[in-house]
Amino acid sequence: MKLERGGPWIETGGPEGDVVVSSRARLARNLVGFPFVNQASGDQCREILRLVRTLDLSDHSMQWLDVMDLDDADRQLLVERHLVSRNFIDADTPRGLFIGDGERLSMMVNEEDHLRMQVLLPGCELREAWRRASDIDRKLEQNVELAVHPRWGYVTACPTNVGTAIRFSVMTHLPALRMTNEIERLRRAANALDLAVRGFYGEGSESTGDFYQVSNQITLGVSDADLLERFIETIVPRIVEYERMARRMMLDRSRMQLEDRVHRSLGLLRSARLLGVEEAMKHLSRIRLGVSMGLLEELKLSTVQRLFLDVQPGHLRMNNPDLSSPSTMVNPGQTGEEEIRLRRAEIVRNALSS
Repeated sequence: MKLERGGPWIETGGPEGDVVVSSRARLARNLVGFPFVNQASGDQCREILRLVRTLDLSDHSMQWLDVMDLDDADRQLLVERHLVSRNFIDADTPRGLFIGDGERLSMMVNEEDHLRMQVLLPGCELREAWRRASDIDRKLEQNVELAVHPRWGYVTACPTNVGTAIRFSVMTHLPALRMTNEIERLRRAANALDLAVRGFYGEGSESTGDFYQVSNQITLGVSDADLLERFIETIVPRIVEYERMARRMMLDRSRMQLEDRVHRSLGLLRSARLLGVEEAMKHLSRIRLGVSMGLLEELKLSTVQRLFLDVQPGHLRMNNPDLSSPSTMVNPGQTGEEEIRLRRAEIVRNALSS
């Protein structure tokens, strides 16, 4: 399996990039003439795969992956790149994946719905993400018949997606709101606005590295355009302003404590000999905050951002194919997990010290 070096969610330089790491527009679609995936037979799922693979998506340089043929390591990479859901990877039904536009576009076939396509872009780029997703959607409708009810809109396996069947979401970095104990207040405000606040890997996951994914929960009775404008004009600006206000407050009221936290994290990661993924994400989050606020001028945001991906288990193994080979172990008596923690610490030390 061939993946790009980075991926959209790890890039820097997008609009509001200090807070909004990435933007996503995701569509759920089902084909007429087939039951939902959880009710379909193996033969029906394979026929859906066959039909979808014949679609002309050449404009997007699409790469096809038969997920059933991938090993556990490659599947883990796809999850860490935010290209697929954990449920999709863990399922045992025939399923496949299209990846295109430098991983900005991906389409899961036979997840919860027949088709789940997403456009993922760095920074706050929801409008452009929606434009690209709409383009793919129009091409699908020209080639296959999609299940649409005249009153209820797009028919989906989960009732919460019926209607427009679109989810807009932003991956946000909110360390200051967490440090000032304002995250729960944000969750309550989001719930009142019919928004979901989820963890690093979306539904069912915990927040790690102070990353939070915010998405709409309502898809019925509202248009695509209204949802998009609500996100762009109201929701995202509020989240960005809340986080920046919390950062300014910490600078005004407890600058020395903030600098101490940031520099302690930098010192720890520059000297650690063993490093777990949760610990790495926690301290990288503080360093990212420090870089974004101008407290660590010697570091580039792109360096820190890249490390969030490189410390993940799948990418650690991909970038170190000799990992756990007895001939490469510093101490042959180490367990595989110890070697992984050692190599992770080495990678972080080298990146932050150079």
